[in-house]
Amino acid sequence: MPLPILALAIASFCIGTTEFVIMGLLPEVAADLGVSIPAAGLLVTGYALGVVFGAPIVAIATARLPRKPVLVGLAALFVVGNLFCAIAPNYWTLMAARVFTAFGHGAFFGIGSVVAASLVPRNKRASAIALMFAGLTLANILGVPAGTALGEAFGWRATFLAVVGIGLISVAAIVWLVPSGVAQPSGGGLRAEVRVLGKLQVWLAMLIAALTSASLFAVFTYIKPYLTDVSGLSTAAVTWVLLLFGAGMTIGNIIGGRLADWKLMPTVIGTLLMMVVLFFFFTQFGARPGIAIGIVFLWGLLLFVVVPPLQIRVVEAASEGPNLAATLNQGAFNVGNAGGAWIGGLALSWGVSYANLPLVGAGLALLAVVVAVMSQALDRPVALQAAAE
Repeated sequence: MPLPILALAIASFCIGTTEFVIMGLLPEVAADLGVSIPAAGLLVTGYALGVVFGAPIVAIATARLPRKPVLVGLAALFVVGNLFCAIAPNYWTLMAARVFTAFGHGAFFGIGSVVAASLVPRNKRASAIALMFAGLTLANILGVPAGTALGEAFGWRATFLAVVGIGLISVAAIVWLVPSGVAQPSGGGLRAEVRVLGKLQVWLAMLIAALTSASLFAVFTYIKPYLTDVSGLSTAAVTWVLLLFGAGMTIGNIIGGRLADWKLMPTVIGTLLMMVVLFFFFTQFGARPGIAIGIVFLWGLLLFVVVPPLQIRVVEAASEGPNLAATLNQGAFNVGNAGGAWIGGLALSWGVSYANLPLVGAGLALLAVVVAVMSQALDRPVALQAAAE
């Protein structure tokens, strides 16, 4: 892994741990701050909303600034935000600290993906983005379990202090390893960044990202009751199954980067179709514990096969000013997170059983396939014109 991309991966590990570790600490946070567990769960929602609304604000505010100082500043924001989380005296201060921290999330991954792509030859750009996102997937395997164990042993504040330490390492790594003149803003500045949002392909790529994420969270939000009630697994076993899901994400992330460098849109379409089939398998065979565990692993793998291609798709579609579009794409994933959880909950409230909930995910993934096929079809006239010229 090139050293500058390693620095970005360390920061993405810190950010991923920050986002997800709170899920394993909800009982401790709720008890310490005197709120209910559902109220503590809103700290997850607050972070997601901070990503969605903060991403475009930060991207626009930093459009004319050199990329390296922006990345350093965003990594430092996570250090400060996690420090505020660690010392928050009450629930609402912690909520404010979480939202403040989330403001840098989308911009870091958006700008970071543009920087990572600029550090390698064109035919390796998706792989470079995948390497940067590897920190995010490893956060689910290492950062979240370790942070949860640390919080259970020494209190939830200790977890956030540990993330502060990792964040300081990431700031130092970016300062020392990322070249100063990398991926400078386009000459058009903010106007160029906004102008590319008029391109249909940019919005189609973000719509695919949102639908893909929604297909995941429509089911994954309720994966614990699914695995315990339908598959018959114990609560302790679910923890290990989720680690396996994270391992699948990590492997899929690397595979997706390499496949996207070879055939970008065919990779997206083919993987989404396999996800549709997998959801149907989940419905038919989810009651068998061994098969359910294997499906969860493949699910995580397939999901992250499409993440690097979708990110590089946005970067290439918005090549004249990619930073804002790439950042908004991270917001699209988070809109899908929130929307998918809501759709899944709505389906359950309408009487859909946990056993049939994967059919909801299949429907959303199939919509993503339709949009991806439309997007690829729009590429063909452009390719034919370029060949003629």
